[in-house]
Amino acid sequence: MTTEPVEPVGPSTPHLHGIPRRTVLAATAAAVPTAGLLAAPQAIGAPQGLGSAENAGNAGNAGSAEGAGNAGIEAAAAPDLGPNVLVFDPSTPGIQATLDDIFRKQESAQFGTGRYALLFKPGTYNGLNAQLGFYTSIMGLGLSPDDTHFNGDVTVDAGWFNGNATQNFWRSAENLSLKPVNGTNRFAVSQAAPFRRMHVRGNLNLAPDGYGWASGGYIADSRIDGTVQPYSQQQWYTRDSSIGGWLNGVWNMVFSGVEGAPAQSFPDPPYTTLDTTPVSREKPFLYLDGAEYKVFLPALRTAARGTSWAGGTPRGESLPLSAFHIAKEGDTAVSLNSALKEGKNLLLTPGIYHVDRPVEVTRAGTVVLGLGYATLVPDGGVTAMKIGDVDGVRLAGVLVDAGRDNSAVLLEVGPEGASAGHADNPVTLQDVFIRIGGVGAGKATTSMVVNSRHTIVDHTWVWRADHGDGVGWETNRADYGVVVNGDDVLATGLFVEHFNKYDVQWKGERGRTIFFQNEKAYDAPNQAAIQNGNLRGFAAYKVADSVTSHEGWGLGSYCYYNVDPTIIQEHGFAAPNKPGVKFHHLLVVSLGGKGQYAHVVNSTGSPTSGTDTKPSTVVEYP
Repeated sequence: MTTEPVEPVGPSTPHLHGIPRRTVLAATAAAVPTAGLLAAPQAIGAPQGLGSAENAGNAGNAGSAEGAGNAGIEAAAAPDLGPNVLVFDPSTPGIQATLDDIFRKQESAQFGTGRYALLFKPGTYNGLNAQLGFYTSIMGLGLSPDDTHFNGDVTVDAGWFNGNATQNFWRSAENLSLKPVNGTNRFAVSQAAPFRRMHVRGNLNLAPDGYGWASGGYIADSRIDGTVQPYSQQQWYTRDSSIGGWLNGVWNMVFSGVEGAPAQSFPDPPYTTLDTTPVSREKPFLYLDGAEYKVFLPALRTAARGTSWAGGTPRGESLPLSAFHIAKEGDTAVSLNSALKEGKNLLLTPGIYHVDRPVEVTRAGTVVLGLGYATLVPDGGVTAMKIGDVDGVRLAGVLVDAGRDNSAVLLEVGPEGASAGHADNPVTLQDVFIRIGGVGAGKATTSMVVNSRHTIVDHTWVWRADHGDGVGWETNRADYGVVVNGDDVLATGLFVEHFNKYDVQWKGERGRTIFFQNEKAYDAPNQAAIQNGNLRGFAAYKVADSVTSHEGWGLGSYCYYNVDPTIIQEHGFAAPNKPGVKFHHLLVVSLGGKGQYAHVVNSTGSPTSGTDTKPSTVVEYP
């Protein structure tokens, strides 16, 4: 299927629309660019050759990386982070061959078991093209992104899926500086694929070669010297960054605290722009302090704008690795909880961790940091992790995969009834992803419950699978995606999709969401299956009737009822009609006419109609 170009918004900001679908577009969704679009780089073919994926630069093939005078750092003895954490320095031989080997394994392994973290010590690396497949994270080990520099690229493309990037999930790039070979780095991703603490000394292209569809995405704490080029990206959220320019928008482009962001203009072009982010705290990261590995904990920022590292050394504190239990695949809930009770933090190395009881995080300030999409799988219907009602817990870089037995809750942030205030030191969830089905039948009544006040949910994708194994209306049943009971919770980059009932239920007071992306469940068998009392369907985002204060910016919901295209969804958003409950820039989209929305929010907003896949919008509510 192809996109249908429309008149450009400006001389260099084309506005595209079309009918993108993850499961339907197995064939190329090739778009014909409108005049004035920059030429896309050539697609990158599958790599040749095999190599071992072992720790700390044990690849024996010839490579092309040059040193940068960091002898003290190069001599650092790496801790034992397991076989799937690879540590490179500029003198490591065979870097490109090793990268290509991992990409070959992970390129199309959407529901595979491989997990990799690629760590690059400070220095300069020449001529590299790091192609990222599934469950692959690439990270620099400097305190600043500029400490680790590639004269080369970190590339995500969609050749494995015939040029359609709507399934380019679960991969990440962090803490690197890039000077792209042809001036433009390609990062064509969809959900669960963050671009954090990156410095691109050129342009950033977010579309696949051929301009096929993409359904991303997220940028934070990054600097792009040139222009960000979304092309066919349906939606995107950028936070606390600096950009040289932004090319175009399709449906929903949201910016908060971004220097160089386009002016607010929703719905045409569909830009929602906040000068600052109310509260933010960047994700913890591993780095080298001389010869010692540490984890840096960035400081809390209020009214943030621009990167946290623009002025040099970022604000925050460091923890030595001796403060962490370095977990490896085979660790159990018993061993993880034992380490937590001893006062340790957790560094989860790449792997799949089965837990038969909750991982209990009860100490204030605990850090749980996953590398390479470390994955928790609850067995026997337990909750994978429970976080106490305490200050400053940081959970980051973790995927939770529902087990075969139904879990009442997969991730619980604060116990039921939590009431302590955490404004000065909130719990932060960053790059925390939840999946029900896809890798096999899984079930959960509710995926994530946030009970603790002042929690910051910064980039999450909570997904009831619409494709893969173990997928069906009852097979991977999951009624609720995210339930927020705590007051003063902030979500920045909230992606929640395909749940049988409400995707998001917000019951706490003074909640705020900056950017929301949603699709209703594709597989509802008929209208009766989604009936919600007198309403036709459950809203994607429901604010409880009891709430008196709530605010959201840049929220979108799409429907694609492919089993019964006659289904009518009453609205995408539901909220009490009160002065303190406010929404800015809402949209709903019927994808190809497979089901329709009657309204946008409550009974406000025009219905979608036909097969044109054009959004129905509400600029301000009420």
